[in-house]
Amino acid sequence: MEISVELTLTPLQDNFEAPIIQFIKTLRATGCVVHETPLSTQIYGEFSNVMAHVTKATKQAFEQTEHIVLNMKIVKSNRSDYEPSF
Repeated sequence: MEISVELTLTPLQDNFEAPIIQFIKTLRATGCVVHETPLSTQIYGEFSNVMAHVTKATKQAFEQTEHIVLNMKIVKSNRSDYEPSF
């Protein structure tokens, strides 16, 4: 089953950029399709594979940052090729 996951990592600290950059680099290294926007990062692929990589990246980010929040949306389909029709 293919999925699309949208992630927004929010470190609750002054130096918030470093944990976000490391989180995105970890996701990029997975071999999954990863798209970034100014507000979120999306990762696409097979359910078990994507969720294993998201779990690993989240655990790493949470271990390295004392106060941190992750918001996640999951869609049951691979929407990596979505283009607006308007």
